[in-house]
Amino acid sequence: MEPIQAAQALDFSLLALFARASLTVKVVMVLLIVASVWSWAIIIQKFLAFAAARREQIRFDRAFWSGEPLDDVYDRLGETPSGATERVFAAGMTEWRRSHRDDGALIPGGTQRIDRAMNVAIQREETRLFRGLSFLATVGSTAPFIGLFGTVVGIMTSFQAIAGSKSTSLAVVAPGIAEALLATAIGLLAAIPAVVAYNKLSSDAGKLAVRMEGFADEFSAILSRQIDEKVAQRA
Repeated sequence: MEPIQAAQALDFSLLALFARASLTVKVVMVLLIVASVWSWAIIIQKFLAFAAARREQIRFDRAFWSGEPLDDVYDRLGETPSGATERVFAAGMTEWRRSHRDDGALIPGGTQRIDRAMNVAIQREETRLFRGLSFLATVGSTAPFIGLFGTVVGIMTSFQAIAGSKSTSLAVVAPGIAEALLATAIGLLAAIPAVVAYNKLSSDAGKLAVRMEGFADEFSAILSRQIDEKVAQRA
């Protein structure tokens, strides 16, 4: 059989290339496939979570600025608010209520305590927003090199096969090169979506965090004004 005909007779499907690859290259491919699946799971979960967070912020902003008493808004949310901004608001309101004595007088330093309580809540929410994004960054930066490592090992194996058969025919060279390049292709398929998603999700998480911080500043200003008014009335 001619070399070209022999090469054409080989099965170059993805499963066949994977099956013929060496153990090291197979391990590399499996790791990259697992990383890709995990990355897509994080991407889908984050997109859904961020969409829900944006809807929650819009809904809560509408309720907060509706003119309804803040105590009523807080009581309606309950002890376990579902949204990020709601939890920041609840942290501030909880400290606001704790800053009042039984006789209605305010405990000194209330504004600072309220700010700290909301800052802690914001940091907790930011940690939740950015959770998992570091994995996407890691996959995006390392997957091409891991795939390249598999390609190098595969090409070395191909050259060893060439030396062992003492032939440089296409039928000997083509399968090994194809198997080796498959590792790089899988690495790129894992890295490209991870990099794109990381940039997009990081930007979205930053915007959500900025909106929470802006709300906390506005809410703190409202409570600070009420505190000053109460102090002035008792003076």
